[in-house]
Amino acid sequence: MARITFYTKIGCLTSQKQLALLQEAGHQVLLQDLLAHPWTAEELRSYFGGLPVQDWFNPNATRIKSGEIDPEAYAADEALAVMLQDHLLIRRPLMESGGSRRCGFDPAVIHDWVGLARHGDAFVFRGDLSSCSNPGAVASACP
Repeated sequence: MARITFYTKIGCLTSQKQLALLQEAGHQVLLQDLLAHPWTAEELRSYFGGLPVQDWFNPNATRIKSGEIDPEAYAADEALAVMLQDHLLIRRPLMESGGSRRCGFDPAVIHDWVGLARHGDAFVFRGDLSSCSNPGAVASACP
């Protein structure tokens, strides 16, 4: 199985579900604090691959939900600059395994990348693995 470095906001309920799904598949997951990591623009950019810039942003971030930040208004360099100032704007998780990096948690994409445990046509965990699991949380608790 894969060894995966998994950057997320520690304590995020959705990330805990994602982590459990990876571990259920037998992967060794090294949990890292996305908010505390000393990101550089180059390192951060390497996780986004060919995703459109607006998909680099965490749609559950308070500043995005409030309309203060419009992800579609940013060019790549501007997006990276604002994310380096506010790590809560970064879509999570960021994952690395075997020299390959990914952003976000689409179970089908992750399954094709490293494999996830399945029961028939469904993944072990059924439910949304990209939205905030605690939508009523105060800003400091989530996103």
